[in-house]
Amino acid sequence: MQNFVELWVYLSSTPLFGLTATVAVYVLAHTFYARRGQAPWANPVLWTVVVIAGGLLITGVPYPTYFSGAQFIHFLLGPAVVALGWPLWQRRAELRSRSSPLLLAALLGGAAAAGSAWALGHAFGLPGELVQSLTTKSVTAPVAMGVAEQIGGIPALAAVFAVLTGIVGALSGKYLFDRLHIATDPQGWMTRGFALGTSSHGLGAARALQVHADAGAYAGLAMGLQVVLASLLIPLVFRWR
Repeated sequence: MQNFVELWVYLSSTPLFGLTATVAVYVLAHTFYARRGQAPWANPVLWTVVVIAGGLLITGVPYPTYFSGAQFIHFLLGPAVVALGWPLWQRRAELRSRSSPLLLAALLGGAAAAGSAWALGHAFGLPGELVQSLTTKSVTAPVAMGVAEQIGGIPALAAVFAVLTGIVGALSGKYLFDRLHIATDPQGWMTRGFALGTSSHGLGAARALQVHADAGAYAGLAMGLQVVLASLLIPLVFRWR
């Protein structure tokens, strides 16, 4: 027992702790996810966040200590996002033929996501800074933080709202699409993926990739389009408001 305590004290104070804990918990969560037939409620990202956050609270390990190791995984987010371009390159001819409808869908979907968040925030009487932070919820977290800062929101809150939106989309997307009777043929996978990427950015795209290659490709495209459109249009709309 004494050896275990000494090992824990050592690991919890070094960068090795954050890296090891994240990888170990995610591998276990993904194994459970696979055994449950990739059920949305068993999403490994969600359960990794829950377990890691709970573990930090129970053990009293400061977040900066944890992140000093987890930052190595955080760094891989950039290459992972860039890698989403490969499925799009494989479908470049198909995308060129559908460029106008896809761009229009991205514009309308982004407007619906941001507009509904803004309207609901005002309907519930939320403070202005909170509403502006919520407006960027369907854009990937780093971009949401930058956009929120430009329009008077709180970047940290914008990141939280973006992550929560991604998790909700990844968990509920399949059930919602099934209720809407969206097929699982090639056209249906395109629709499902594009909708997930539009509303739930990276986490939605990750879920789409796990389910079907076409869904993942179109989710990545939708996520990229939302980044560009939100960065340009949301600050512009708030400036005119």
